[in-house]
Amino acid sequence: MPERIERLAAKVAEAGLDWLIVSAPLNVLWLTGFTGSNGVALCPADPGRNPALLLTDFRYIEQVAAQAPAAWQVEIATNDLLGAGLAEHFPVPDVGGESNYGTVGYDDKHLTVAQLAALETAFDGRARFEPLSGSTEALRLIKSAAEVEKIRAAAQLADAAMLELLEGGLIGRSEVEVALILESAMRRLGAQELSFPPIVASGAHGALPHAEPREVEIEQGQMVTIDWGAKLDGYCSDCTRTYFTGEVDDRQTRIYEVVLEAQLAAAAAVMPGPTGREVDLVARTIIEDAGFAENFGHGLGHGVGLDVHEAPRLSRHGDAAIEAGMIVTVEPGIYLTGECGVRIEDLLLVTADGSQALNGLPKERQLVS
Repeated sequence: MPERIERLAAKVAEAGLDWLIVSAPLNVLWLTGFTGSNGVALCPADPGRNPALLLTDFRYIEQVAAQAPAAWQVEIATNDLLGAGLAEHFPVPDVGGESNYGTVGYDDKHLTVAQLAALETAFDGRARFEPLSGSTEALRLIKSAAEVEKIRAAAQLADAAMLELLEGGLIGRSEVEVALILESAMRRLGAQELSFPPIVASGAHGALPHAEPREVEIEQGQMVTIDWGAKLDGYCSDCTRTYFTGEVDDRQTRIYEVVLEAQLAAAAAVMPGPTGREVDLVARTIIEDAGFAENFGHGLGHGVGLDVHEAPRLSRHGDAAIEAGMIVTVEPGIYLTGECGVRIEDLLLVTADGSQALNGLPKERQLVS
């Protein structure tokens, strides 16, 4: 955590600010280790001169004491944290005297207009407030070795839960029942929660990329798309497989083969250097050349970490270059309204010369009972 303060402080100083308010819960967690639902961190541009402040309320006195490292000056506020609470506990700054708290940055993606107005009122001219978007998220892009192992463990747990589900079969169970069995298995294996509610979509329902499970039984001779993930030690996993409950027609088999080809090619293209757009194009070109350009409308993938959907973006809008240490999904799909859908997804760690899958379930066409 002290190392993370130093890295963020460098960004604050580079932006010409004296402080940065970090208010998004996942950013507070990444920066401080504090998991409470109400916390605000204040990072100074120069930690050697000014303290890093972590502010919360009475409910979390014991929790914050156990979780926050010594590098943080912890204060318990009785007022709104993003307002009078922060103003009352603001460290005596070494940036120009008590009457001048300097320039305080905030992330305008996470601070509302009303919260900014409350801060300006509470500080009563003692500080200037300037937006600085995405600085903490930029640091979260590259995962540490410890973060990688937590995400790997979450992915392996999710794999194990799926294997348990498949042992019991899919045919005759409703989509809702399959989702509940999968959730129960993940929790029993140690997941603290789910990355997201599982998607279970059989037959024509698979044409909905974010289908909600129905009280409809899975039949023989269908494709079934299942998208699931576990959260472990705060970190998420994400995986999708499409299974066959028997023989399907040649067109559906062809769609699976095209998606698998696109997924394998795009995964092979994940390495330091290309942009998210360039990797997306690898899969998109294969799907378009096969005649399904209109049936792959979402991006190829996204980053995964404390949040199941975070930067970077692997899509037609992914301008940033991929870097070693990022963890991304590769999940092309084809969706035919009224007929079927296929999506295949892996979770990849970007290495120095390529990538490594963190999940390990087979992707080849698989028949299940």
